[in-house]
Amino acid sequence: MRRILCYGDSNTFGTNPSGGRWQYDQRWTGILSSLLGPDFQIIEEGLGGRTTVFDDPLELHRSGREFLPVALHSHRPLDLVILSLGTNDCKKFINADEKIITKALQQLASLIKTHPYGEGYPIPQVLVVSPIHIGDEIEQSPFVSFNSNSVLTSKSLATAIRGMAEENDLLYFDASSVAGPSSIDQLHMDRESHQAVGEGLASLILSYFNVQTEEPQEKKEERTVIRAIKFPFFKR
Repeated sequence: MRRILCYGDSNTFGTNPSGGRWQYDQRWTGILSSLLGPDFQIIEEGLGGRTTVFDDPLELHRSGREFLPVALHSHRPLDLVILSLGTNDCKKFINADEKIITKALQQLASLIKTHPYGEGYPIPQVLVVSPIHIGDEIEQSPFVSFNSNSVLTSKSLATAIRGMAEENDLLYFDASSVAGPSSIDQLHMDRESHQAVGEGLASLILSYFNVQTEEPQEKKEERTVIRAIKFPFFKR
């Protein structure tokens, strides 16, 4: 069985824009688990407000770098780690641009690759997810830490993160190419976006691990629209 750690923020946790949390089979981690099948185990590690490496004075203990070594060690063995962070780095008081955020993600990827897992444990591959864009109306939302500059930064992340992934031989997926924030809160994904992200990641992961799956004909027909989307670059 291949084990995949999904390390991210509130959109990995599955925050529902209308309140609470999407059910497991409605959030992208659960959708991914269903599509990959019994030969894969999905480990959720999502936390609202989590950044890459930055401290947040309004939400304590949210630095992704702080907890990542613990997660890596407690969930061994791992075959793949999905890093889905960057949105909270766009907060106005952090004041990080796309280059800084990308550098921070690179640091986390390096931490994953160099972590002392112990003898007999594999070094997992890293899949970096460029996050969905922050909604244009974020300043009218309850999330006071974001402003219009946060929106612009979020829209600049994909190109920078993709370049970093290519240079470091990491897998890459651009969530903003298939999904976006709900109009309800301008930050979190609705069910359709969770579905799209789960399907896009499943396609990428199955290709990476050279896994072939057979779908019923009616399910294939349902995916006609999905197939029309050019899935983001990934590198093996």
